[in-house]
Amino acid sequence: MKVIVDTSVWSLALRRDKHDSTAPVQELRHIIHDHRVQMIGTIRQEILSGISSESQFKKVRKHLESFPDLPILTEDYVTAAQFFNRCHSKGIQGSNTDLLICAVAFRNKFSIYTTDKDFELFSKHIQIVLHKVD
Repeated sequence: MKVIVDTSVWSLALRRDKHDSTAPVQELRHIIHDHRVQMIGTIRQEILSGISSESQFKKVRKHLESFPDLPILTEDYVTAAQFFNRCHSKGIQGSNTDLLICAVAFRNKFSIYTTDKDFELFSKHIQIVLHKVD
């Protein structure tokens, strides 16, 4: 299954030691090796936002060029709004970006790989698949 990798995982991999052996980083390497990583523009923007060094920004941007953006369709924004409303009605707050990630994953039948616990809450009320580390 293809996997949308959330910013939380990319941040662990890109902003730490290249030899980081934590489970999330090792799993990301495995997903990359298997050519299953899927990128969307909002995640690319989140990863690149807040990098104060221009040289580091260019380095990270270059790393991410290997992963083209999936198209985001109008229906994804509508689905994200529905997901937001459903979660909100259950007392769960989510960002527009996180719920857009959920909508794109839902439409494409992809899983989501994240360390963000909010997605576990979302998954109880919307039909998303969270990628689990074996």
